[in-house]
Amino acid sequence: MTVRGPVPAERLGVTLPHEHLFIDLMREYRGNGLLNDVSLAVAEVARFAAAGGGTIVDVTSIGLGREPEKLRQVAEATGVHIVMGTGYYREPYLDRDAIDRRGVDALADGIVRDLEQGVDGTDVRAGIIGEIACDRWLTSAEERCFRAAARAHRRTGATISTHAARWPVGLPQLDLLAEEGVDPARVIVGHCDLVPDPDYHLAIARQGAWVQFDCIQGTNEYDTAARIGWIRTLVGAGFEERILLSHDVCLRTDLAAMGGPGYTYVLTGFRDRLIADGLAAELVDRFLSGNPQRALTG
Repeated sequence: MTVRGPVPAERLGVTLPHEHLFIDLMREYRGNGLLNDVSLAVAEVARFAAAGGGTIVDVTSIGLGREPEKLRQVAEATGVHIVMGTGYYREPYLDRDAIDRRGVDALADGIVRDLEQGVDGTDVRAGIIGEIACDRWLTSAEERCFRAAARAHRRTGATISTHAARWPVGLPQLDLLAEEGVDPARVIVGHCDLVPDPDYHLAIARQGAWVQFDCIQGTNEYDTAARIGWIRTLVGAGFEERILLSHDVCLRTDLAAMGGPGYTYVLTGFRDRLIADGLAAELVDRFLSGNPQRALTG
């Protein structure tokens, strides 16, 4: 499901599974954390289209400043498919008063409504549950939000995408979702490249979940080389079918117009680096097209 309606998986093309076109992170980053310019978003996404891109998954979830109508405007202006997220983010972005007054099933109802009817009174439907989030551990409110996401997934079949940055919290996230009956194969564990531990990446893959390296921006050689090494480790262990790649553009300084990588580096610079390091072009293209298509559709 895209913001313009359903699209067959085979038409998604090169897909970035974890990005933000519009987002409000001002409470942490002030002005650099606000993406709200439609014209600028159109220009950035047009760069992606010109590089051969087909689909962007905007995982801006509830409380992060979703803009369903603006996402549709960008999709219409550029021809790029855009998949919108739903579900609840992390502390301190949760509306604790609203969440604490509602049970898990009521929270799940809201997610299902976004997926089946539309977001914030529009007819623009979400197509993925995420990003749902926690940091070093799950708070009680975040746990309820994860359980709500799981129950919404079981009712709709929508893929779940998580934020699991800096600490190996993706594993307890998978455990919690499994308690609610979610198949790990339908879960994308995000920000795996912010946890510099290949054993962690392997543990996620062994459970059958998606290992998403989604902070690939090419800003320095150390981080780029590390990511290449982690990908090669997974490929060497036979988990090339569980790898996803993206940038996590979420700040103004991430945009190409501001000197950042924009939405094109993975498709252009990083793809070339992987091939130069000995990975077959067909395999790398699977990371960019086939894998995200399967991740979105199951």
